[in-house]
Amino acid sequence: MRRSMNRFSRSEEESDINLTPMLDVVFIMLIFFIVTATFIKQAGIDVFRPEALTAEQKPTVSVLVAISDKGEIWIDKKRVDPGAVRANIERLHAENPKGGLVIQADRGSKNERLMQVLSAARAAGLTEVAISTES
Repeated sequence: MRRSMNRFSRSEEESDINLTPMLDVVFIMLIFFIVTATFIKQAGIDVFRPEALTAEQKPTVSVLVAISDKGEIWIDKKRVDPGAVRANIERLHAENPKGGLVIQADRGSKNERLMQVLSAARAAGLTEVAISTES
């Protein structure tokens, strides 16, 4: 009788599962995904982009500029004066120098605003500039 009680108590001790290593692995995976995550850039407004048949996907974008149909320029969810576009582009490009500039111009916007943003980008030293379209 004593032997059967001994076996029972031993099996209770062996049934404990140590979760510490599993929690460590989950925590390391969480840190990995946070560090490697690509954050979605948003200009601040929704625009109706023109259509294009030869559209190509840009792999890295550091600066996203939107031009509304009223001619307003939006960078980083803030409305920007045309004179301050260059400074904002330089600041955002300094955070991620490998990325390029993408301009989201509304179908109803004027080419004058687009040219102002393009000249500000060139003055800021950006060489990779793209205009966003609907494919």
